[in-house]
Order: sequence, then structure tokens, then C-alpha cells
Amino acid sequence: MSSLQPNTQPTVTRVAPSPTGDPHVGTAYIGLFNSVLARQSGGKFILRIEDTDQNRYVADSEKRIFQMMQWLGLTPDESPLQDGPNGPYRQSERTELYGQHARQLVEGGHAYYAFETPDELTELREKAQASGTVIAVPSRDLNPEQAARRVAAGDAAVVRLKVPHDGETVVNDLLRDPIHFQNAEIDDKVLLKADGYPTYHLANVVDDHLMGVTDVVRAEEWITSTPIHVLLYRAFGWDAPRFAHMPLLRNADKSKISKRKNPTSVEWYMDQGYLPEAMLNFLATMGWTHPDGTEIFDLDEFQRTFRLEDVTLGGPVFDQDKLRWYNGKYLREVLGEEEVTKRLHDYLLAHKSELPLDDYFRAVTRLLIPRIEVFSDFLDKTGYYWSEDYPVNEKAQKAIDNARELLPELAGRLKNLPSFDAESISAMFHAFAEEKGLKLGKVMPPVRAAVAGTLESPDLPQMLEALGQERVVSRVERAGR
Repeated sequence: MSSLQPNTQPTVTRVAPSPTGDPHVGTAYIGLFNSVLARQSGGKFILRIEDTDQNRYVADSEKRIFQMMQWLGLTPDESPLQDGPNGPYRQSERTELYGQHARQLVEGGHAYYAFETPDELTELREKAQASGTVIAVPSRDLNPEQAARRVAAGDAAVVRLKVPHDGETVVNDLLRDPIHFQNAEIDDKVLLKADGYPTYHLANVVDDHLMGVTDVVRAEEWITSTPIHVLLYRAFGWDAPRFAHMPLLRNADKSKISKRKNPTSVEWYMDQGYLPEAMLNFLATMGWTHPDGTEIFDLDEFQRTFRLEDVTLGGPVFDQDKLRWYNGKYLREVLGEEEVTKRLHDYLLAHKSELPLDDYFRAVTRLLIPRIEVFSDFLDKTGYYWSEDYPVNEKAQKAIDNARELLPELAGRLKNLPSFDAESISAMFHAFAEEKGLKLGKVMPPVRAAVAGTLESPDLPQMLEALGQERVVSRVERAGR
């Protein structure tokens, strides 16, 4: 493993998502670690949009990436939104730069113009696969002046990196031992396409250098691309940044996280009513453990205690049950009741539910906080609080049917309580059960079934107090008919 040298300059990191679909949990994960590394040294965290793949470009994806970062509170220092000294921050607005740098590599003998057609390339690839070698591109052997004349004459050409045939390229990774790649096994990657757009390799290296990025912290799937990047830095005569490749997020079966097995869009979690603090806390534990074994910690605590060298490389499992557990912990133990109530109400408003933020809503929320993990659970579990038209499930109906003769009398006792609070209601149930020679298990469940339509609900006396005397009596009377 490469040793971590002390920084003599502020750390500059970046996250560089492509606007090709839903904002991905992997972007949030890598963004979190990059943001914290920059903050630890008083450095800069840059958000760059890598939008050169026009075939996969999705028009509203960029905006949704910004919204995700804002929701998480991972505010970059430089981005397309707030600009900065190293802009523009969309690669599609930097194409002239890439063309200049590609030509610079050609002029220095580190790259060449290649004129092979798609059909010729297919044939060359098949030949290379059959012989177990990398593709040999004939244009590499063209006289550079002759190639330049063809380009000037309008012949379609790409620019390819001229990878040395001999020796090896070593990738130093802060989380691993040095990784050795034999140059003979690296093909001459396209750097600039015939349409003038760069490939990932060229744009990535040029942007990271020009934006002053000191540390490239990205997912380990990019390890095999890194020798290309090292060769490019060398060809330009630039110092390479420090590389650290984070472990990939995994499904429970250890396969790479995918939307077939796990929701991968951060928007899905936002829509379900997860808390950004819980999501960040959970993502921070992907490949890293708090030195004190603490599971619940905020972003400031993560920034205080995180060290890159403590990241472990076993594939961290993105376990939705664990994330729900984190969210429940935040609802019950981290955020105050007032804050949870306000956020829940905001969530419901955003989902077209116009319940008033009144004392009744607060009382219901207080009862439900121990019984929900995410905000989307709330309405499913509270229908009987808001409407008289609530379903009665099979078990509840059975409890009602078995206590039909008790319910009218219980309705009368509830109606005549001078004070309709949980303590008085509880005392009434105990007195009624004793008087009738019944166990509480025969008295309370049918009332619960009558007022809620289910036998699963919060503490009954507290629930009845929240529902209010008039509503409760009416429902118990109706069930007893």
C-alpha cells in the first residue's frame, strides 16, 4: 500500500458524475468522501459534469444531480451553478481545450492520428482476440507529416495515445500496494473522437490538472483506466494527483450494486422520506468504521475522525434494512420531536397531502415516531386518524365480532369519562375488566379494532386520547351495532 505523505498544500478533490440518468447512490457515496477530504485540509471540493457522451445524455439529469447534492448538504466550492476560477465545469463547454491538448500530444510524439474505419477496427479486434494480444492500429506507423496532411485535407481521424510497447506502468494507490500493468497489454486508447469530443481518459486528465485536483478519489472500477491516465500525465509532463480507489458498493450477494436488486437512485430514497443525515451516516460506513465503534454520527464528527488510510477494501454491502434502521434511529434519537414533526409535515405537503400542522397532527406524530422507519410509512399506518372510511382487517373484524355484546357498554363508559386522557381511559379499562371478571386482553383489543380497523397500533389509551372522545365513542358505538 502506498504510504500517505503529509499534505503540504490544501487538498483539492472532485466528483464528476455523468448526466446519463437518475442521480446514483454511488455518486453520493464518492461525493461524501471527496467533500470530507477537502474540508479536512481547508481545501476545495469541485463538482464537474462529464457530459461528453452525447449518446447517453439525459436532458434533466444534470439538474437532478445538483438537487441530490443540495439535499445531502454536500455543497461544492466550484460547480456549474456557482462557477469559479477553473470553469467552465461542464466538459461539453471545454471541447476546445481538449482539442488543443490532443494536438499537443500528437506534436510531442505521444499520440497519433488514426484513420481506421469501424469495419477495419472490427477486423483488427477479432485478429487481436484470436492472437491474445492488444489491437495493433496501422495508423500508428504512418509518417506524422503525412497523417497531418490527411487531417488538413478533411479525412476523418481520431487521436490515439501512443502507449509504449515495452516496460510497465505502475499505479500507486493510497489504499493498495502498487499495481503493475505491462505496457504490452495496454491498447492505444482513443483520446479525441472524430467529432472533436474527448473520451473520458483525455477530458478527465486535462480537467483534473487544470482544476488543480490533488487527490482523485473514485470507485475501484476505474483502476484499470488509471495506467492510461498515468501515461497521459507523463506525456504532458505533469505531476499526477494521488489516487485512491474506493471499494464498490455491493448488493447483499456481493455483486456490484444495481437497480435490479436495490434502488440505486437517490431520488427513490428522497421520495420514500429518508433523512439526508441518515443517508450520509450510512454511506460513511461503506468501507469505513468509526474508530470508537460509534454507529450514529453526523458529518462534523465524520470529518473530525475520518482517515483515508482506514478505508477497508472488502465490498461494503448497501443494505436497505440497515439504512432503514439508521433512519429510524435519527427519527427517534437524533432529531427532536418538533423537527421530525415539521419535516414529516413538509414531506406530506410535497406528496399532496394537506393535513394541517395542528395539535392533532402533532399528537398523532408523537405516537407514530416509535412505529415508523421512514416518512412514507406514516400515512399507511395512520389512515384511521384522518378518515371514518378506514378498512377493517380480518383479525380486527374477528375481535369485534367476538365482543359485540361488550362494545355498547364500553362506548357508554368512554362517553361518560369526565376527563378523556390516557390515564383516565386506562383506569376505566382496568375497572371494567375487573367488574366483568375479564382479562384486559378481552376488553381492549375489540376497542382497538373498532377505532383503528387493526390490532396493530400505538398504545391504546394514548391513541384514544389523540383521536378524541367524540370520534372514539362514535366508532365503538358503530362497531357494537
